[in-house]
Amino acid sequence: MSTITPGYEIAADGTAYNLTGRAGAPTVVLIHGLGLCRHMWQDHIADFAADYQLLTYDLLGHGDSAAPSQQTTLSLYAQQLLGLLDHLQIEQAAVVGFSIGGMINRRFALDYPHRLSALAILNSPHDRGAAAQALVETRAAAVRVDGAMATMEAALERWFTPAFRETNPGLMEMVREWRRRVDPHSYAEAAWVLATGVTELTRPAVPIKTPSIVITSANDTGSTPDMSVAIAVEIETAELSIVPDLQHLGLLEQPQAFTQPVIDFLRKLAL
Repeated sequence: MSTITPGYEIAADGTAYNLTGRAGAPTVVLIHGLGLCRHMWQDHIADFAADYQLLTYDLLGHGDSAAPSQQTTLSLYAQQLLGLLDHLQIEQAAVVGFSIGGMINRRFALDYPHRLSALAILNSPHDRGAAAQALVETRAAAVRVDGAMATMEAALERWFTPAFRETNPGLMEMVREWRRRVDPHSYAEAAWVLATGVTELTRPAVPIKTPSIVITSANDTGSTPDMSVAIAVEIETAELSIVPDLQHLGLLEQPQAFTQPVIDFLRKLAL
């Protein structure tokens, strides 16, 4: 995995993206998490590429994308995705979202359900409970004062298993570099959306009906298995998968443990 993929396209709103895989095949969109970028999916693309067209992009203010010109909200991120699909003349796509990406694809499903063929919600939060909610809000508020890197080392401990952190120092540094490249104001705004935006997604008046699979790691303390169960319960006929042993960014430790359930799910839908 390299830090930067050579070459990318820029949409009219400043969104940086790559379109790879099999041209003309059903499109799968991959949305990264807070403080990361589209390159987090590099070890997953090959699993999809034979059967799907893959769209990876950077959230506003992340990676190579321009910073947003208005207040950051889940709706703004959903509009970013809509604009990118329109730009590429993609009528429908299966959208895979990690962490805040799984909040964005749920917001997209509520706002633009006709543009979706399927959802995959990976390691994404639901109601946290009062104590955990206070913790994530405190963490997000601290970023505004101390900057994005102030919470980086604690994040790595939550995201990766101890043995993997110890044996993969290069990847740990790469993840740090992805966060360093995020526009500071954009990061702070996105962190607050991750902390507080889940309330607009839970118990929606009109449930999500898009075929969905919800996946998390057994030892993810921020997007727990119980949260994934709650997400799945609120989506008609959603499937659920809990990956053993891993933590929040387990999909970088064991990419196929996450891509294979998604691919199997898409194949069942004949996508």
